Amino acid sequence: MASFSLSASTARTFSPTAGRRSSAGRRAARGPVRCVAAATVEKDSVSVVLLAGGVGKRMKADMPKQYLPLLGTPIALYSLKKFAEMDEVGEIVVVCDPSYRDIFEGCPVSKPVKFALPGKERQDSVFNGLSEVREGAALAAIHDSARPLVDLADVSRCCADAMEHGAAVLAVRCKATVKEANDDLSISKTLDRSKLWEMQTPQVIKPDLLKEGFKLVNEKGYEVTDDVSIVEFMGERVQITEGSYVNIKVTTPEDMFIAERLLNEQGVAVSA
Repeated sequence: MASFSLSASTARTFSPTAGRRSSAGRRAARGPVRCVAAATVEKDSVSVVLLAGGVGKRMKADMPKQYLPLLGTPIALYSLKKFAEMDEVGEIVVVCDPSYRDIFEGCPVSKPVKFALPGKERQDSVFNGLSEVREGAALAAIHDSARPLVDLADVSRCCADAMEHGAAVLAVRCKATVKEANDDLSISKTLDRSKLWEMQTPQVIKPDLLKEGFKLVNEKGYEVTDDVSIVEFMGERVQITEGSYVNIKVTTPEDMFIAERLLNEQGVAVSA
């Protein structure tokens, strides 16, 4: 099977069109600029697909990382509660193993919550969640439940960008120097950091566009671990919405420590 695999935390090259390069250079001299999207996202028009079916081997814990207690609350519930506060969100589809469903059922929120089974790979879980999205939803926002610190203002901007362009993803500029390596671990070349972005979630896509992409990916037998890669594979535009470095994915014990510190500084409290 051919492989087309890009992680949701992968550094991604962002290439503006040639006609925009001079203006981009002027903007860079003034520092980061956040574009204001013109599109309007209607109330209850967004279906959130909350991915909570991962195993989380890097955490080396006795349960998947998204269910570990973070300041006394399972990590996944931070995202559930946050998205339920958004006017734009009409429903939340939780993709999880049935044995963990009670964690979400025991956390009442103001939005309808549905469930879908996880698949073998991330793309299978996304497809299963997408299949449960209600008919007529304007956008599907796919989010890793291991990202408890996502900012709702950033999510709103990302949804507006997706409404305007068809697909959008929260991302931050890559801070590290990234090098491409050969198979023997010798360095092949240094990538241009000014064009590299680290992908986050949510990744927001119009449902019909994503369904069309899944058909094409399945026909070709590709594997994708990053949702907007499906849209890229179709040759369609994906818009970057600049997010925050605070929106970390909790995958290691060190990440747990950082997340606790950030939540304490924010004064966040979520009760299950």
